[in-house]
Amino acid sequence: MARIEASFSGHAYDLHRHDTYALGYTLSGVQSFDFRGARHDSLPNNVVVIFPDEMHNGRAGARCGFRYKMLYIEPRLLRDALGETARGLPFLRVPISTSRPLLEALLQALDDLDHPLEGIERDQIIFSVAQALLALDPSVTKSRVSDAPCRLAVERAREFLDAHYMRMVGSEELEAITGLTRYALSRHFRARLGTSPYRYLTMRRLDRAKSMIRAGDPLADAAQASGFADQSHMTRHFGRAFGMSPGRWHGLHAQAGAGARSPSDKRRI
Repeated sequence: MARIEASFSGHAYDLHRHDTYALGYTLSGVQSFDFRGARHDSLPNNVVVIFPDEMHNGRAGARCGFRYKMLYIEPRLLRDALGETARGLPFLRVPISTSRPLLEALLQALDDLDHPLEGIERDQIIFSVAQALLALDPSVTKSRVSDAPCRLAVERAREFLDAHYMRMVGSEELEAITGLTRYALSRHFRARLGTSPYRYLTMRRLDRAKSMIRAGDPLADAAQASGFADQSHMTRHFGRAFGMSPGRWHGLHAQAGAGARSPSDKRRI
């Protein structure tokens, strides 16, 4: 799986093809390309999906040029993620989509290219992309198969994540303790707990970070002790989860705490 960010004005690419899915979104400008004999123009926040081995090119569709981010995923990874839910690989006849689930999956993958993806973070992205693509091509969806949650396997995974959130957890570790493949576990975990293993792990890290920040520990120390790569990594996930930075959250919490302890405030109530 590879990730890039690029910008062009005028010509970008001659006709070519990949042996991977190419999925990305336009950041600015107009991203134009030819696909199956037709011109397509992607605008900011549109998602581009090029199926493996499909010829396409690339150019700016406006004088201002264009900037975009792209994720390349091997078909075998999406096939594994789809498991028994699909007969084949999803294909979009129109290679530009406004699917919010697909955009959100790509935003997680491409938001910060300087941050290496953790193993189970990468698996969550692949699983989310696979499910979003499947929703866009229902023709490959299999008849509903029994997918009752594996309660014991999910509990084992949850307990393991609770105990080891302060370090990187490998997908192979979760496979070993649950007896499920990483993508089967993702399906069962979400069915039982409403979220993915990586999202659950991240929230446990954030719980620890909030506790330390509330106690007055420096943000960098809270990030390191909670299992994040660094303070910026923690800040990004904190904002996604709570809608504000850790510093602002701490300031609001401190104000609320001071107000609750103020004798003068109590007399005015």
